[in-house]
Amino acid sequence: MIPHSELIINDDGSIFHLHLKPENLASLVILVGDPGRVDTIASYFNKIEFTAQNREFKTVTGYYNSKRISVISTGIGTDNIDIVINELDALVNIDLESRTIKKHHNSLDIVRIGTSGGLQTDLPVNSFVVSQKSIGFDGMLNFYAGREKFCDLEFEKAFKEHTNWNPSLPAFYVADASEKLLAKFKKAPFIQGVTISAPGFYGPQGRVLRLPLAEPQLNRQIEEFRYKDFRITNFEMESSAIYGLSKMLGHEALTVCLIIANRVAHKANESYHSAMENLITSVLERLTTG
Repeated sequence: MIPHSELIINDDGSIFHLHLKPENLASLVILVGDPGRVDTIASYFNKIEFTAQNREFKTVTGYYNSKRISVISTGIGTDNIDIVINELDALVNIDLESRTIKKHHNSLDIVRIGTSGGLQTDLPVNSFVVSQKSIGFDGMLNFYAGREKFCDLEFEKAFKEHTNWNPSLPAFYVADASEKLLAKFKKAPFIQGVTISAPGFYGPQGRVLRLPLAEPQLNRQIEEFRYKDFRITNFEMESSAIYGLSKMLGHEALTVCLIIANRVAHKANESYHSAMENLITSVLERLTTG
């Protein structure tokens, strides 16, 4: 039995942070950072079945094209993703009443729709980027045993050598997207690439305001890095933990991002909301048809 201190259940029987019960969760989950984006996606639903919110974690479960979907906001960062993915897994793979792991494993399809900064000159603002792999600058997955079995160690080695990785920085990891979900986004307008998840918006992504960078050449090295047919296309702050934890727990995961700024070309689209709505409808169609 999992102790009360490790698996906290609210008085109403819902899981601690997300405030969800197993019956509230669909097998297809869309993750977004912004709680406001939950409402944007839910506005396309034919029917809304359930809503809940606690702190930055807002959930709407409903139907699009007769497909049951839960949309959940995570807030910003891989630390929040650690909460969300573990609690989603608990909802489908742990009996919350007996606090025991279920004998039959249940797998979720988890798709993040987010915003991102481009790292290649030929990646224009408003592009749709699908993450084939995600590099976790956060180091979070290293807190779990056996993460090496679920990561691309050869890619890690090549990137470490290319950047002469500073040992004072977190030990990064590389995790792959779900091939099943990736297959739905092979064609235009989606561009495939490799995404870095950074543990911050400013210094960890190479932005300078008043504090100098410990590794000012890192973004240039990232832009130049090539491994087989892969190149690093964008920065964001959640995908690596979604990919890594989903792999380890037996779920399917994918991230699709709208490029709202090109860091190399120094261009940005502050009014990106119409482009985001185009991305949302494109993702919903691909997830619910075919």
